[in-house]
Amino acid sequence: MTKEQAKKEIEKLVNRFESHIEEYKNSDYNETQIRRDFIDPFFKALGWDIDNEQDYAEAYRDVIHEAKQRVKEGKSERTKAPDYAFRIGGKKIFFLEAKKPSVSIKDSMHPAYQVRRYGWSAKLPVSIITDFEEFSVYNCTKKPIPSDKAAVARLKYITYKDYLNEFDFIWNTFSIESVRKSSFDKYVKNDTNKKGTATVDNEFLQSLDKWRTYLATSISLNNKNLDEDELNFVIQQTIDRLIFMRIAEDRNVEIYGQLKNCIIKGNFYQNLFDIFKKADEKYNSGLFDFKKDNISKNVEIDNKVIKNIITELYYPDCPYEFSVLSVEILGSAYEQFLGKVIRITANHQVKIEEKPEVRKAGGVYYTPQYVVENIVKNTVGKLIEGKSPKEIEKIKIVDPACGSGSFLIGAYQFLLDYHKDFYSNKGKPAKGKKENTLTPEGNLTSAEKKKILTNNIFGVDLDVNAVEVTKLSLLLKCMEGETEASINQQLKLWNERVLPTLDNNIKSGNSLIDIDFYGSQIDFGDEKKIRPFNWQKGFPDIFKQGGFDIVIGNPPYVNLVAIPEEQRVYLQSHYKTCKNKSDLYSFFLEKACFLTKNKTGKFGFIVPHTWLTTESFELLRQKLLDEERIEMISEMGFKVFEGVIVSTVILICSFNNKQITVNNNDFSERFKIPSKKWIEDNYHIDLEWTPKKENIYKKLNNGTLPLEKVVQFSRGIKTSDDKRFIHPTKNDKDYKPVYRGRNIKAYSLQWAGEYIWYRPDLMKQKVGCLPHSKEFFEVSEKLVTQRVNSSMQLLVAYDNKQNYFLDTTNVSRFDSWDKKHSMKFIMAILNSKLINYWYCNKYRMPTIGLYELHSIPFRAINFSNKDEKKQYDEIIKLVDTLLQLNEEILSINLESKKQQTQSKIDYCEDRINEIVYHLYDLTKDEINIIEG
Repeated sequence: MTKEQAKKEIEKLVNRFESHIEEYKNSDYNETQIRRDFIDPFFKALGWDIDNEQDYAEAYRDVIHEAKQRVKEGKSERTKAPDYAFRIGGKKIFFLEAKKPSVSIKDSMHPAYQVRRYGWSAKLPVSIITDFEEFSVYNCTKKPIPSDKAAVARLKYITYKDYLNEFDFIWNTFSIESVRKSSFDKYVKNDTNKKGTATVDNEFLQSLDKWRTYLATSISLNNKNLDEDELNFVIQQTIDRLIFMRIAEDRNVEIYGQLKNCIIKGNFYQNLFDIFKKADEKYNSGLFDFKKDNISKNVEIDNKVIKNIITELYYPDCPYEFSVLSVEILGSAYEQFLGKVIRITANHQVKIEEKPEVRKAGGVYYTPQYVVENIVKNTVGKLIEGKSPKEIEKIKIVDPACGSGSFLIGAYQFLLDYHKDFYSNKGKPAKGKKENTLTPEGNLTSAEKKKILTNNIFGVDLDVNAVEVTKLSLLLKCMEGETEASINQQLKLWNERVLPTLDNNIKSGNSLIDIDFYGSQIDFGDEKKIRPFNWQKGFPDIFKQGGFDIVIGNPPYVNLVAIPEEQRVYLQSHYKTCKNKSDLYSFFLEKACFLTKNKTGKFGFIVPHTWLTTESFELLRQKLLDEERIEMISEMGFKVFEGVIVSTVILICSFNNKQITVNNNDFSERFKIPSKKWIEDNYHIDLEWTPKKENIYKKLNNGTLPLEKVVQFSRGIKTSDDKRFIHPTKNDKDYKPVYRGRNIKAYSLQWAGEYIWYRPDLMKQKVGCLPHSKEFFEVSEKLVTQRVNSSMQLLVAYDNKQNYFLDTTNVSRFDSWDKKHSMKFIMAILNSKLINYWYCNKYRMPTIGLYELHSIPFRAINFSNKDEKKQYDEIIKLVDTLLQLNEEILSINLESKKQQTQSKIDYCEDRINEIVYHLYDLTKDEINIIEG
């Protein structure tokens, strides 16, 4: 139906409603009638296949009509499912709640709260309430509160009288054609996610933290025989079991409200435990395995604590609608939750704190769904393409740092969708019988889902609790679509329990440290934190077949210097690509090469971009390029992980890749390049490569010297305690003017009035930050650069006043090594647009390290050549002028005079750039590229 035809159909509906409005507003005219008479035809006109005229299986329909279940909440009732779920390719886009016209949608609080609760719990941006007479669109990114007025979070309110005037809005936002063309996404971005929103995963994290605190306080006081590990285990298991059962209730797998019945009388925890024991008989999940867990049954927990938690799991205290809360959302919250651990103090008080490894990594950052989907598509997707389920049975997928299981859930979901499409002909009737694979609704049977899970999905994590959460997430995913009836059928007909045990699939251990670690240790006291793990013993059958087919994940990003010494020594001696300040993520890349099957395996990770160019990862680049492993790199930039500034790339590796594909952050192709080109470029991986840039690079490399042949730099002073050694006043002769990186500008030092009490004998120096003698700073002249710069710009200043500099700077060592080129000339080259262009494109690093600085191509002057000598002299004069002007401008108050001085500075810098371009022999076209 075209837009014009749709408008005519809706006009007919409007006229019919207007003609009989009194009948429709009568309370006897019910919700079913308004859906059939008006709401269904309204969305049919917008292109949605409301009645499934395409004859898709239920699992593939565009619009799901939920079978509502009414549940009692005290004296009132509520429903547990939205009336409609509108979907594209099986992905929910928005919910719609239908009401009869006698209900006032504009003013009624409960319907608004209800639809917002559904949308917010499912992490959908908007949802709709309508009785045809009224049409309300709600922003579902804002946390719903039962006392909210109906107008809260309402984005749009119109009546049937507005439908024709507002038809462009209705069509452009909610028609299936517009949703497919992303018009809906544009509307969502413009009108939702405003400041102050509380996403469901962040809110759920707060609930998890609160419940952990309740339990930790009570259990530690009442069970003083438990050590820290046992306490953490019991709390994690109790929370996991409660969430599993509560989700099972809202999905109609368990009787609704049975957890609430446990807090009426008696020992509330023991009442719960009786339910958990019955769950073990039904589910066969390790979550309820009380042969393995002999701690939980004897634990004492205050009734008040259990009552508080269970009350907060039910409406109206609970904002979550567990029937639509996805496993992916739970995983996002759990990933953060697992970053903290409970400690028991000397006086047996509990303290919840960040794990040391999390603190060193700067936090826990959950991988966004679109990143998971892309990595899974390019690994799992490519490897199973065109294969039959029988062939796929043999494929083994592992995440060696699985955390809460986000990548394994993504891989499992991909496999489920693939099998469902294969058996059902993508929702259309398939030829031949597919017994024991599909339900009548077109979903995979429980047996098929269990088989896929146990055959294909594997994981390892250092954190025991993370392993349990991964199992929980996978089991919940396996249970999606099940009902109480389907479960009872399995129990009665086949005497088969609902869920598989995953103990052989998901294991706890250190993916990077093997059991030979024991051979280097006399004292095993810290072994439980290290948890050495042998892959061949952990997964013997898989390694008999040559290893895993696919390795995926988001490994931890922790610099080698932040790792405890005994582990650091082990990693340095066991990983061939380790060099200087390597990182844990680089060891995972090397480990992935070992874990994957030779010649056929694939792996995909999201990792920081630092491995692309820096010296510490040179051996890693050599390995991946020489072995032709790199298949694809997608540059994701800085905005993947919320709250952290780290530029990342997605790396996909396989075998025999003569050509590498480089993608943009929307996964569109940027260019393809032969892998040998980057080998020829000394193993530097340049994601901004173009043929024109390559010509510029060649000119910069031909006839130039690396800067370290002319002048070298060292990092400034690392005090180890700035509060002790940095002061605003000068107290004695040991106090020297000192500058930080932020005080360094191009051709200018801007002192902030700080002094350093320079006592290297008292300063604890870290590796790579050796104390400098006073002679290092008190030389006739030196250069200094910012070491950390978010714009990735080289900013170099000149100092001839014997100042001191902190470690956020790089300081030239003594004097120009070749004694020919003035420090001022070197500074001009480094501040030039040409060298900044080279640096930003080659390294793309906000931290300017010594390796990168020393590798800069320096154009030495032939002083016997009159033209070059003349250009050299002009640059020195321009630099002298710039030093003077930059000093003057700091004391100018009059804006007009400041602008005049700035124009002189601009002229001098522009002229230096012209000369530098000439010295490096650039053409006009090449200069335009750089200027652009």
